[in-house]
Amino acid sequence: MFQISPERNESVKNKLTEKFSNAILSSELQSDMLCINVKKEEIKNILLFLRDDNELQFNFLTTLCGMHYPEKEQVGVVYHLHSFVNNHRIRIKTATDIENPTVPTATTIWPSANWMEREAFEFFGIQFEGHPNLVRILNVDDFVGFPMRKDFPLEDQTREDKDDGMFGR
Repeated sequence: MFQISPERNESVKNKLTEKFSNAILSSELQSDMLCINVKKEEIKNILLFLRDDNELQFNFLTTLCGMHYPEKEQVGVVYHLHSFVNNHRIRIKTATDIENPTVPTATTIWPSANWMEREAFEFFGIQFEGHPNLVRILNVDDFVGFPMRKDFPLEDQTREDKDDGMFGR
């Protein structure tokens, strides 16, 4: 099983806080993974630092996905990074206003972010500034809405042939 020492998590957290004290919004330990919430204005600098720092070496983007916070009227991005050298994982989160959902692209840091950002764009409506080809990859081009947002209707509301009682409503 994958185990991370609390000392390593604390070391990474301290290094990030020292370098980006004004950009770190919060941090917590979820299971054994350090999760750090950061301001979107600094996300690119933080990701570059995590990748390029000689001690940290988070050189692999495991996954990138969107998220939706309807109660805060925000969408956001979660980055899971892995350091093969240190055998350490970290989760970085950032959020943005749902009215102007823009986040800098990570494709210039990890080219593998390309399709992951396109998926987050398609399903959450997040615009990745500087992305080389931000177009739909799974839904038809004229699809309306963002189906992974929590406010997206699950069914056609005009249907009369369904019994909502069957679905616990």
